[in-house]
Amino acid sequence: MMAFFYAMVAVVVLFFFVLLVGWLLGARAYESRSKSSSFECGFDAFNEHRIPFSFRFFLLSVVFLVFDVEVVLLYPFVSLGVGEVDVSTAVSFYIFLFILFFGLFHEWKEGSLDWMT
Repeated sequence: MMAFFYAMVAVVVLFFFVLLVGWLLGARAYESRSKSSSFECGFDAFNEHRIPFSFRFFLLSVVFLVFDVEVVLLYPFVSLGVGEVDVSTAVSFYIFLFILFFGLFHEWKEGSLDWMT
């Protein structure tokens, strides 16, 4: 067990050493006006201002992604047969569902799921 611990410490130290050497020896990027300007497929931008992005749409997209990933995490529970489920699996499944529905009701009550206010 101690050999595994020493190996993990050695890997972490080696990782940070390689990261430090790469940072010290790496090429420096110098900021210029052309590098900080927008670039659209080889052409200059048509307008100088960015189009305003709807924060409500962004929030709804993030909520959709979170709940979509959680539904994917439910598949292993559903694929188990009735006889294969023990008490700890059932309890963890119900806790996961409780957290999922609690988050859904919280987002619903907060109004994050409404497209238009």
